Amino acid sequence: MTKHVELILGGARSGKSALAEQRAQSWLESGLVKELIYVATAQSKDEEMAERIAHHRASRLSCWKVIECPWHIAPLIASLSPSQCVLVDCLTLWLTYGLCEVEFPEYEKQKSQLLTALQDTKGKVILVSNEVGHGIVPLGALSRQFVDESGRLHQHIAAVADHVDFVMAGLTLNLKSGQK
Repeated sequence: MTKHVELILGGARSGKSALAEQRAQSWLESGLVKELIYVATAQSKDEEMAERIAHHRASRLSCWKVIECPWHIAPLIASLSPSQCVLVDCLTLWLTYGLCEVEFPEYEKQKSQLLTALQDTKGKVILVSNEVGHGIVPLGALSRQFVDESGRLHQHIAAVADHVDFVMAGLTLNLKSGQK
C-alpha cells in the first residue's frame, strides 16, 4: 500500500470526525491497514473540555491505539509503516496550541515538519480540522490570526493531500480526489 493523505474539513458537530473514523475503520476491515492510531490533540484545561475528552474516550472503539498529543505530531506521521493508519483529530486544536502555547517561529517550524511528514509518510493519514473562515472577520488580533493561519494550513495540507472532503450537516462534499 502506498501513502495516502486525506483532509476532512467541516464545522463544529458537522460529522467530520465520524466520517474520518468510519473511513479508517473500513480500511482496517478491508485489510488495507492492520493498525489504527488515533492522535487526539485536545487538552483538558477546563471542566467542559474534560467532559468532551471523557465522552470521546468512552465512545471510541477498542480497535484504536490512542495517543494524546497536542503538538509534536509530525514525527509520528513520518514514522508510519504502510500497514498503519493515523487519524489526527483535530488540527484546529493543534493550531490553537501553536498560536497560544509556543512562539510563532516554533509554530512555523512544526507546520513545515508536518507538511514534510505528510509528503514522505508511508502510511495512511486522515487529518480532521474545523473550517472557520466562512463567517465574519472576527474581532481581536488573535482571533483574526487564528482564522488566517487556519486557512493557510488547510491550503498547504490540501495541496499535498490525495483526498479532501468538506462535511456539513452530516453530508460529505468531495473537494479533491486522487490527484495532487
